[in-house]
This record gives sequence, C-alpha cells and structure tokens, in this order.
Amino acid sequence: MNEQIGIVGVGRMGANMARRLKEVGCTISAIYDVNASAAESIAAELGTTVCRTRREVTERSDVILTVVTDDAAMRSIFSGEDSLLEGATGKIFVNFATVTPSVHIDVESSAAKAGAATLEACMASSITQAREGTLYLMVGGNAGTFERVRPILEKLSSSLRYIGPTGTAAKVKALVNMVMNINTAGLAEGLALGDALGLDLDMLREVFSQTGANSQVLKTDGEDMQRRDHACFFSAAHAAKDSGIALELARESGVVTPLAEAAKAQYDAMVAAGLGELDKSGIAELTFKSRRPLQPPTP
Repeated sequence: MNEQIGIVGVGRMGANMARRLKEVGCTISAIYDVNASAAESIAAELGTTVCRTRREVTERSDVILTVVTDDAAMRSIFSGEDSLLEGATGKIFVNFATVTPSVHIDVESSAAKAGAATLEACMASSITQAREGTLYLMVGGNAGTFERVRPILEKLSSSLRYIGPTGTAAKVKALVNMVMNINTAGLAEGLALGDALGLDLDMLREVFSQTGANSQVLKTDGEDMQRRDHACFFSAAHAAKDSGIALELARESGVVTPLAEAAKAQYDAMVAAGLGELDKSGIAELTFKSRRPLQPPTP
C-alpha cells in the first residue's frame, strides 16, 4: 500500500504520528493545521507540503488522517466553504479525535454523500506511543474500509482492535477515559491524604503498586503527582471534555454515574483555575493543600 497520506491537525499527537509514518517509509503528501506556524514547522521537518486550505489536503491525498480537539473542530473540518469533503470521491478519512459518537456518525453520513469513506480510530495512548508507533487503537466503521487502511494503522500501533460500526469505538473510548479520570482523581486524593498524615510517599506508592490500589494510572501519574511534575501528555482540559462525553452517554442511557460526575467537577475546577493545560496528573494540585500553590502554565 503506497497511499498518499494527508494529516489535518499537527498538535502533540498529530505531529508525532506524522513523524512516525515518515520514519517507516510512508508518503506524507500534505499537512494542515489552523495553527499555520505549527503546520509549517512539521511540513519543513518532514519535507512535505503545507496546505493553506483543507480542500487542498484532500486533493493531494488518498487517505487523510484528522487529529482535532473536540466536536466543534471535527464538524468544522467536514463542513462549510473549506470542507475536506470537497472533491473527496474515493478518499478515506481516518478520524483520531475523541469526540461524541454521534459526531462520527454524522461525519460518516456526510462523507458517504460525497463519495468518500470514514473510520474512527480512537487512541488510548499518549505522545510517546504516537512517536514510537505503539498506540492502542480502537477502530469503528465499515469493516472493508478498515481492511483497506489497516497497513497504515499497523504502522502507528502495537495494539489494533476493530470494535464495530461507526460510533462503537467512540463509546468504548469515552468509557476508557471516564474510568481513567476517576482513577486519576482517586489516586490524587490517596496521595494527598498520605502526605497530610506524614507518610513517606515513595513507600505509599510502592504499597499501592502491590495491592488492590494498583492501577495503570499509578504507573503513569503517581510519581508525577508526588514530584509536582505536570508536563502535559494529556491535558486536564481534555480530561474534562472527555468526561463530559461519557456523562452525556450516561444521561442518554439513564445510568447514574456519581464518581464520573465528581471527577469531571475536579477537572472543571482545574480549568477554571487556569490549570487546564497542565497534564491530568495536575489534579493533585487540588488536593495537596499543604504545598505551595502551583502557577498556571505560561502561555
């Protein structure tokens, strides 16, 4: 498969996915981002074309990967005067954003009318995995379309799972992030209480790791919480957004989710305090009351 690959959205994840694909011999045909300087930088690094319009990305590419921030951004790139769907007959769009499942369904419908196909490729990994090609990908959409782009997705992932029709992978991803965010908030409270009790936190994390308190979040975030190192791999603002997607699904299903609601409230509080661009581990800053206040990140 020697497809021309366009990439829309080259933030922390999109840029590293582009680097990975270039490194393993894929042809990156076009780069676009609303942040023109980011697009120009990565295009220059990879020796490819930076596009000023989204329609130009479609024109230059066979497969277009989109990595955008939220529902509004996702809808905007597939609609309006500068839509990716202009001249999109025969093209495949693989959408990596964590958005509401219904948005993926709407985009699929619009693409079909334009003679194009879409997939949702939901990521349960972070920046390091994007760069190394070891993402955990959950894919939703037409099974035949999935098989057509599987070679590209395999270059980006170490675990690739087809979930089912469009919308199903997005539902799974919402639940993954809901549980992760609850675990993160719980770990922050446990470490904060241990700190207040005068316990050695290195010891406490070790005990957590050998008992029922263990979790993947402890491995990825525990030391960062203790050391107050919140370099951003997955922002608190995104955690709040993703918890909101899960809560909306819960409301639609009539399921009561008090823990998810409490976790979202904590992330909303971070955003309100100007800490939304810290890593999600920064939720510890709401519980480690005895420590000096942490300043919001410099814009």
